[in-house]
Amino acid sequence: MYVPAHFEENRPEVLHQLIADQPFGALVTHGPQGLDANHLPFEFEPVEGTHGTLRAHVARANPVWQEVAAQPETLVIFQGPAAYISPNWYPSKHEAHRQVPTYNYIVVHAHGRITVRDDEAFVRGLVARLTRKMEADQPRPWKMGDAPADYIKQMLGAIVGIEIEVTRLVGKWKLGQNKEARDRRGAADALLANGGDMQEAVAEAMLNAPPAF
Repeated sequence: MYVPAHFEENRPEVLHQLIADQPFGALVTHGPQGLDANHLPFEFEPVEGTHGTLRAHVARANPVWQEVAAQPETLVIFQGPAAYISPNWYPSKHEAHRQVPTYNYIVVHAHGRITVRDDEAFVRGLVARLTRKMEADQPRPWKMGDAPADYIKQMLGAIVGIEIEVTRLVGKWKLGQNKEARDRRGAADALLANGGDMQEAVAEAMLNAPPAF
């Protein structure tokens, strides 16, 4: 990923928070047919290993868990909020007309080595923890015990666990840090006035990001 210095985010706590807030990641692997991508909810343990550990599960019918044995190097992409930025929102555009459209966005790339964990105890624990996290804001959170034990056992047998030792985290916070303060404010104000939750999240991040100059 191309990361100009003014868009680089390398504070571990910030990168970890993005993964915690946006746990649905794109797992990119290299198999016999070339590059492959699978979209999965991940559990992240930042204190395990040098740069943390990611865990997820895939369908047993998905060949990815067998293919990664030969190519364990992998990448997981966690996408934060993103929003289109119109040149019309920059005050300087109306003076010199030297602005173009762009997207502002937040993203974390987690590089690492993948290991297959094909055992029921690992998968059961992972599914239980992911379920508790995802169901936490529900009025009556669903739990594995709500379903018959034989059904849960059958479902667990249909999936395989994966574990990724993270070797490198790369963060890119492209938030207009290279723009004049008045242009950043103009774009952020437009997002806040006209956008939804995603646009508002980008606007808040733009207002909080330190300028490049």
